[in-house]
Amino acid sequence: MKRIAIAILSAVLCLGGIVHAREIVVKGSDTMLNLVQRLAEAFGTAQSDATVSVTGGGSGVGINAVINGECDIGDASRAIADKEISDARSNGVNPVEVAIAIDGLSLIVHAGNSVKQLTKAQIGAIYRGEIKNWKAIGGPNKKITLYGRQPSSGTYVYLRDEVMKGDYAPGMLQMNGNAQIVEAVKNDETGIGYCGVGYARSAEGVSVLSVAPDEGAEYVSPLDNDKVNNGEYPITRPLFQYTNGKPSGDAKSFLEFELGTDGQKIVEDEGFFPVSEKYQKQNESNLN
Repeated sequence: MKRIAIAILSAVLCLGGIVHAREIVVKGSDTMLNLVQRLAEAFGTAQSDATVSVTGGGSGVGINAVINGECDIGDASRAIADKEISDARSNGVNPVEVAIAIDGLSLIVHAGNSVKQLTKAQIGAIYRGEIKNWKAIGGPNKKITLYGRQPSSGTYVYLRDEVMKGDYAPGMLQMNGNAQIVEAVKNDETGIGYCGVGYARSAEGVSVLSVAPDEGAEYVSPLDNDKVNNGEYPITRPLFQYTNGKPSGDAKSFLEFELGTDGQKIVEDEGFFPVSEKYQKQNESNLN
């Protein structure tokens, strides 16, 4: 009977350990969702006593979750806004930023579209609704159908602020995520959309456009690793994670894993680019 009681007690203690296993909660960017899920799986294998729960919803969701104390790490494909910093501090939160990867924001069209390159100015004019027909930029005589994200998306904000320099056309179709945009453009010969380079690399049935910063400048593809790493692709952005104050404990361990050799290899395997020297220095300061 004693042996049975000890066995039952051991089982209860083991179950208690499972129930109370440490969990790192990560929320935010859809662009980063697949990447961070892969990183979380690898981290869980390397560090079995801590698990990482990853959900999407958009960069705004991730940043607000940090502000409201609803997660340990918030994913964002854009930098935190001044208003969000103010809201955080009003709530007793000190947002700290770490870059875990570099993305080449990619413009995609239907595979059958003859347009293969655009300038940043043309992209802006298309998404503001000023260029409405593909014929105006060397394509077929067909109305352009715009696909994009919702306002909570960091990609939506980044394209608006850094490329368009204006508001989206009212007729743009707002999609839930990168995968939906890719699927929509694949099935619409008049469509144009945008997505993270990790999604663009694996997409079928679409063409990834080369982009020039200005008329007369070189057109560069976001699939050209060397030119993206050299800063020649004109729509390049860091992918961030935010914590409340300098990270510690399991959250810090996960961030360090992401930035280590194994984590950065996963970043490249997922089609993104490793953290540049500029952000490596910033990360070191914010992590230590």
